[in-house]
Amino acid sequence: MTATPLSILDLATVEADGSIADAFRHSVDIAQLAERSGYTRVLYAEHHNMPSIASSATSVLIAHIAAHTESIGLGAGGVMLPNHSPLVIAEQFGMLAELHPGRIGLGLGRAPGTDGATFRALRRTYEAAESFPNDVLELQRYLSDDQPRTAVNAYPGRGTKVPLTILGSSLFGASLAAQLGLPYSFASHFAPQSLTAAVQHYRANYVPSAAHPEPYVSAGVNVVAAETDEAAEALFARTEVDRIRRFLSRGREQELTTDEASQLFDTPAATEIRGMLKYTAIGGRDRVRSELEAFAAFADADELVTVHAAPTRAEQLASVQIAAPEAS
Repeated sequence: MTATPLSILDLATVEADGSIADAFRHSVDIAQLAERSGYTRVLYAEHHNMPSIASSATSVLIAHIAAHTESIGLGAGGVMLPNHSPLVIAEQFGMLAELHPGRIGLGLGRAPGTDGATFRALRRTYEAAESFPNDVLELQRYLSDDQPRTAVNAYPGRGTKVPLTILGSSLFGASLAAQLGLPYSFASHFAPQSLTAAVQHYRANYVPSAAHPEPYVSAGVNVVAAETDEAAEALFARTEVDRIRRFLSRGREQELTTDEASQLFDTPAATEIRGMLKYTAIGGRDRVRSELEAFAAFADADELVTVHAAPTRAEQLASVQIAAPEAS
């Protein structure tokens, strides 16, 4: 068994020949498999205007998955708070917490999770990101039971104390999480550059809080697991090309084909995209578990958030099962 707790970030990916409804059905399958296989929780991220990612309405998707599972933790990894009013997020996640006690968590990010045009369509401004620290505190108050009843309250939300985590890929998030005494999750599955510096800064500057006397770090890591090491390596090669295809297809009327993406493999743009996969555990059951433990030690992480990056949902399900903490 893997010693470090494993969770899953499910992006509700839409396959090239599939539908959004198919993606949601597959997300239920992943969560149910994760529940049987010893994963700690499944997280869903807010992205907008990305045809291959269907998790934009994060709280709605969490409610759907919660209704089809029994005990596994579920949460946002994360909600991009500058896109929203803290009161609305408190109400949404307070409702989830009331419906599914003890199962709901809320990760908070500062980035918009989209492009500039879509950010404006959300009726937000870039200045909204500047108020992120105050928005986190406001949200925390709405979820506490300390808010005076004469002030604005979140119903539902008040008193639920939904656990909050600060997400980040830089020292800003690490500093804020440390200052507020909150858990910190580093997005090393796609932004590997500052992982060690951010975690070290967070732990060195952590201010204990009543809810979290000790610092707690989770770190994102890609996983490509298959029946054998050789099969996993071949699958990773396909995963790299598929990642290039998805990213370089953005803004095009027609998505790139796999062959077209392969021809771009060594271009500067594709090389940068492939660099996002720097932290990837690749292998059969034994090797992938060993690589996950090595990464946890390297990252000084208390929990790993695995992103099963294979091109198809069937291959993602197989990867989830092979890398699982427990045999399903």
